Amino acid sequence: MEAITIPKGFRVTPEQFEQLAYTEQLARLELNATGELIVMTPTGGEAGEKNFNLYIDLGNWNRRTKLGKAFDSSTVFVLPNGARRSPDVSWVKLERWDTLTPQEKRGFPPIAPDFVIELISPSDLKNQRYEDLQAKMQEYLDNGVKLGWLIEPSAKTVEIYRSGQQVEILNNPQTLSGEDILPGFTLDLSEIF
Repeated sequence: MEAITIPKGFRVTPEQFEQLAYTEQLARLELNATGELIVMTPTGGEAGEKNFNLYIDLGNWNRRTKLGKAFDSSTVFVLPNGARRSPDVSWVKLERWDTLTPQEKRGFPPIAPDFVIELISPSDLKNQRYEDLQAKMQEYLDNGVKLGWLIEPSAKTVEIYRSGQQVEILNNPQTLSGEDILPGFTLDLSEIF
């Protein structure tokens, strides 16, 4: 079977997106609010390891506190603007998650997470996707996300996105606080940087 190239700006309907997302196994797919299909390449070993460490830290905190539900990068959320997005790591407060029907929980949940992490991988830098990720973080905020971290391991920087506030940029932080969104959660960045 010959590989297909999806041109930048290619548009699909939400129904076509769901069909593609359920059948495509080699790449992560997202759909922006205007219907543009976004094909994201799989991560390499280093980025995969860093993502895994993020999952572990958030997952361990979440298991202890039982305050919400944590998700990996394979989870697609339907945002209020209609976009279908897959944060690298995300979390939804339990009270909000419990408002969804069982069917909504099984499919692509129609809810914006309360918290997201996007990890900039070497392929993101190579393909000049940094600005796209910044725009994605702003889209998260515009759709109800309360706190987001855009982590750039090679530069050892973190952009912190908070609802109703300017983006804060930290250079070589040792830890990050979950603030009042994730009470008591602290991320040690030594495994990421």
